[in-house]
Amino acid sequence: MADTEVSIGYGTVLEIALASEPADFTYIREVYALTPPADTDDSLEATHMQSPNKTREYIPGLTDSGEASVEMNYIPGSETDRFIQSIRGKKLINRVTFENGIQVIFRGNRQGYEKDVPVDDRKTATLTLRVSGDPIMTGVTAPRNIDLPIIDGVAKVGSPLTVDWGIWAGAEDLSYQWKVGGDSVANANTSSYVPVVADVGEVITVDVTGANTLYSTTVSSAATVAVVA
Repeated sequence: MADTEVSIGYGTVLEIALASEPADFTYIREVYALTPPADTDDSLEATHMQSPNKTREYIPGLTDSGEASVEMNYIPGSETDRFIQSIRGKKLINRVTFENGIQVIFRGNRQGYEKDVPVDDRKTATLTLRVSGDPIMTGVTAPRNIDLPIIDGVAKVGSPLTVDWGIWAGAEDLSYQWKVGGDSVANANTSSYVPVVADVGEVITVDVTGANTLYSTTVSSAATVAVVA
């Protein structure tokens, strides 16, 4: 029996653009649960006086693509909060990218934006999107980097540097290549690097590559300050 290919939802990304600016997508941050559009098919009765065996007959009617819902941590006044408030009453293009690079793209509008602020738990919000028309499912797309990787730590001999890989859409796997003065360091391909004496005076960067079954994309972090002894 073959192993299942199912995976968890971690790495799924939602982006929204105004229909009037279809190339300018905004990443919706702090999402922890997402329900994509779900079809409901109408059935229309077509029973007539000679329906076989006195049994009701039906024909397919229209399909309603329903709603998509998004649950997220609520940060009042954040970029995401302000953006969601700004799209009220506007036509939208919504793009969901799964970690394997498959995308679901659908048009619609904001139907609701409900916040929950409990006294003893985290603040959350639910965004509801009314879907218009038939959602499109793409093939595998190339990984996209949304937030660049960042190097954490002090650029000093013997002091470990680690990389925050940033935010990716459509990347199932991530790999690393550390560089000193622009040159790749042999075997330095984990999420951390410890500068050595030979690195003194040089800046350090790290390339992060996001990959799925068909494509890969590589981006570079900003450089550290010059390494000190």
